[in-house]
Amino acid sequence: MPQIKYKKEHIVTSVVAVIVDDEERVLLTRRNISPFKDMWVMPGGKIDLGEPIYKALHREVMEEVGLEVEITGLIDVFEHLAPGEENNHFIILYYRCRPLYCDISHNHVEVAEACWVVRDDLKNYRMPEGTRYILGKLFPELCSCDI
Repeated sequence: MPQIKYKKEHIVTSVVAVIVDDEERVLLTRRNISPFKDMWVMPGGKIDLGEPIYKALHREVMEEVGLEVEITGLIDVFEHLAPGEENNHFIILYYRCRPLYCDISHNHVEVAEACWVVRDDLKNYRMPEGTRYILGKLFPELCSCDI
């Protein structure tokens, strides 16, 4: 069996904020850049070397959607192996967050659209398997796969 070659010589560790407001709406963003270009995900990104996890999460949320959040806990950890040209190995830490306010001001370079989505409409959005898996942990009716 041939050894898969990855772009980087290390695993990329990222954080993602699953921001749920008091009405059980989830903040989704449609990505403007790879990975997952044109798919709906939650705000997040890579943790910089030496950067504390919570600081990275707050920074990424502010950079992408202009929100301050309260981190309420770790939902789960998801491993993503990107096939093809991307060929990266990601470990993604998903944290449940509560917004301190709901006015979104998204970064147009990284995010094509950002919107609050009611629980019943989440199934209608095209999203990566990891995003759907994590949302299924909060809203079991969304989980259609065993990962």
